[in-house]
Amino acid sequence: MNKPVVALVGRPNVGKSTIFNHLVGDRVAIIEDTPGVTRDRIYGTVNYLDYSFHLIDTGGIDISAGKFNAEIKGQAELAIDEADIVLFVVDGKEGLTANDYVVRDILIHSQRPVIVVINKTDTKAYKEHQYDFYELGFDTYVEVSGAQNYGFYDLLDEITKDFKENEDNEDDRIKFSIIGRPNVGKSSLVNALLNEERVIVSPEAGTTRDAVDTPFTYHGEEFVVIDTAGMRKKGKIYETVEKYSLLRSLKAIDRSDVCLLVIDASEGIIEHDKHIAGYAKEARKAIVIVVNKWDMIEDKDKKMKEFTKDIRNQFQFISYAPIVYLSALTKKRIHTLMPEVIKVYENAKREIKTSILNDVIEEAYALNLPPTYKGKRLKIYFASQVSTLPPTFNIQVNSKGLIHFSYERYLENKIRENFDFEGTPIVLRFKNKGEQ
Repeated sequence: MNKPVVALVGRPNVGKSTIFNHLVGDRVAIIEDTPGVTRDRIYGTVNYLDYSFHLIDTGGIDISAGKFNAEIKGQAELAIDEADIVLFVVDGKEGLTANDYVVRDILIHSQRPVIVVINKTDTKAYKEHQYDFYELGFDTYVEVSGAQNYGFYDLLDEITKDFKENEDNEDDRIKFSIIGRPNVGKSSLVNALLNEERVIVSPEAGTTRDAVDTPFTYHGEEFVVIDTAGMRKKGKIYETVEKYSLLRSLKAIDRSDVCLLVIDASEGIIEHDKHIAGYAKEARKAIVIVVNKWDMIEDKDKKMKEFTKDIRNQFQFISYAPIVYLSALTKKRIHTLMPEVIKVYENAKREIKTSILNDVIEEAYALNLPPTYKGKRLKIYFASQVSTLPPTFNIQVNSKGLIHFSYERYLENKIRENFDFEGTPIVLRFKNKGEQ
């Protein structure tokens, strides 16, 4: 399902990053009491009741001739262009400024739905000009205080009031996205799979600007491959040619059952490869690591062992992901890819009988009792699988507070030892007895 996109915009230092952190629930954005400190768009996912949406934080738009202002304005305009709803954040303490009217004009021109978010309404100064903000001419206003953490439920209600609830996708075709930084051979890989030049391939990074969906049939089964724009580092995203590729890639990940993370064998692993893998993991998608341009490597047997060891070391957070080595250009080993896609998808859809699952959990518990904490020991009463894509398990315990991450990891490893979940994350949800 496509998640709606909500963008935070406004002049510098009105509290956009603080609001972003309250909504996302994580201190992702840099907060500093200096105007213009948030220079790059920051991305997060907000889950509220039965709704979910992408949230983008942008740098402050300033009409002065500061070093970053032209770039920040361009970033914000791209964010607005991609957004379904814009949150126009203004400062209730300082009132309206010339910069606010600049942002207002940009938003009116964009014709996007706008919610004016008046921040810092807990201050005495707000009372002096609280009605001035209606001069902006928009229909919807919500008062919040990032510092005092109030008004956010009202804001979330306003954001989601016209959203459709999350629904299961009725399309039963297996969808997989090709993700990775620019110029690692993603479009060439699509062409090799389809055996035709359906996607423009160019050695120039950034040729594919939008996600492209292509249905095809493999061994009588229908698939959809989603080729994404290359994910660049955030500091370079402001370039117009990027067409906001990172967000579109995140949307493609959302719509996928399986993600193929493409790595350039000739360049090796770089830090941004791990960041991109992190997006797929955060979205809880099955994943296959594809090492492309393998035709350029000499002494392949030796290098494959070294490369595999390096991948396992650098991608420990997705240690369950299988690795495929191939060349999209020469189509060598291309036949090894689709079986892996099918396998990890089937593993992500795997359902475990409750009785068998409880046997495994009980045996794991007996073999390695959790340590006591303040005289109390974790007890596990019952386990059941509640969903797939990814496989998700509820585990009923005496107290969730006694769960240590190392013991959770131990239980996950025991589940993986007994059932084939290669390629897919699995989710363990611990619940107190009687908790719904």
